[in-house]
Amino acid sequence: MAQVKNKQVILKDYVSGFLKETDMNIVESSITLKLPEGCNEVLLKNLYLSCDPYTRILMNKPGGPSMGRNYTPSSVCLPLGAYGVAEVLESGHPDYKKCDLVWGFTKWEEYSLVPSTQIHFKIEHTDVPLSYYTGILGMPGMTAYSGIFEVDSLKKGENVFVSAASGAVGQLVGQFAKLSGCYVVGSAGTKEKVDLLKNKFGFDGGFNYKEEPDLNEALKRHFPEGIDVYFENVGGKTLDAVLLNMRIHGRILVCGMVSQYNLSQPEGVTNLISLIYKRIRMQGFIVADFYHLYPKFLEFVLPLIREGKIEYVEDIVEGLENGPTTLVGLFSGQNVGKQVLVIARE
Repeated sequence: MAQVKNKQVILKDYVSGFLKETDMNIVESSITLKLPEGCNEVLLKNLYLSCDPYTRILMNKPGGPSMGRNYTPSSVCLPLGAYGVAEVLESGHPDYKKCDLVWGFTKWEEYSLVPSTQIHFKIEHTDVPLSYYTGILGMPGMTAYSGIFEVDSLKKGENVFVSAASGAVGQLVGQFAKLSGCYVVGSAGTKEKVDLLKNKFGFDGGFNYKEEPDLNEALKRHFPEGIDVYFENVGGKTLDAVLLNMRIHGRILVCGMVSQYNLSQPEGVTNLISLIYKRIRMQGFIVADFYHLYPKFLEFVLPLIREGKIEYVEDIVEGLENGPTTLVGLFSGQNVGKQVLVIARE
C-alpha cells in the first residue's frame, strides 16, 4: 500500500475578527493511497479548489449563529473544507469508479478521503475547462441560476442591481439577467472590475463603491426609477442604501453578506422599514436546496459557454502553499473574477 506525502492547509484555531494568514498552517502529513477493507468512502486526488468567502464562516467557533445542515464547520488542527474538482483514485461506493472526475465538497489538501455524500456530481462534459466546475459549472453557477430563475423569476425589462458584481456569482447573475432582457448595474471595488462589468460582461452600468461618498446617491444616479431586483452579496451599508431605492413590490435575493463575515459584531441595517412601505420581498436561499436541478442548469448554461454567449473570468493561483494568502485576499478584493487554487493539473 503506497504512502505519499499530503500537503494540507489546516485551521490553527477558531477565528475571531478579520482573517489572517497566521490563522492557518501549511503542514505535510502522509496518506495511504488504498482504502481500508470495507470502507465505502472515496479517495480523491484534488485538482482544483474553490476559494470562497463563505469559508470564513466555517472558521468561527461553534456555538455562534447556526449555519444549518448545509455547512460543515472546520475543525481546529484539521484541513479546511472547500468545494473542489478531483479525480477518483479509489472508491468504496458503486456510483464512483477509479479515474472518474467529480466535483463536490472536499478539503484543502492534495489527497482527501471523503464520504460519497460530499461528492455532488460526476463530470461528464470535459470539452470545457475543468476549473469551470469550481465556478460557472459548479456551486457559484448554480447559485446565480437558482437565485434569479428559481427563487425569483425575472421579467423582461426589469431593473436589476448586483453587488460584488465581478465575483464568482455576481458576474453570472448580471449576464443571466441581461440574457433575460433586463437593465443591469453592478457595484465592485476597483476601476478594473467596473470596466469588466461594462466591457466584458455586458452590464449596462457599474460603479466603484469605494469611490462613492454616498451609496444612496450612486444608486439613484443609476436607477432613477428604482430597483426591481437586488441580488445581495455584501450586506451592511450597501443593503441599507438599496432599501431606499427599491421599487414597490421589489425583490431582494439574499445570497451572501461578505462585508459581515469578518466582523465580531455585524453592522445594523437602519432602513428595514422600507420593506413595509414598499412591500418588498426579501428572501435568503442556500444553493444546496437546488442541486436536484443541476441537469436542467447544465442544459441552460453549457450551450451559452460553447457558443461564446457568456463570459467567465477566473483568477488562477498555483499551489496549495498559496492558499492562506489567496483566501485572505478575497476580503480586500485582491481577486479579479472567480478565485481558483490549482493543486494539480489534470
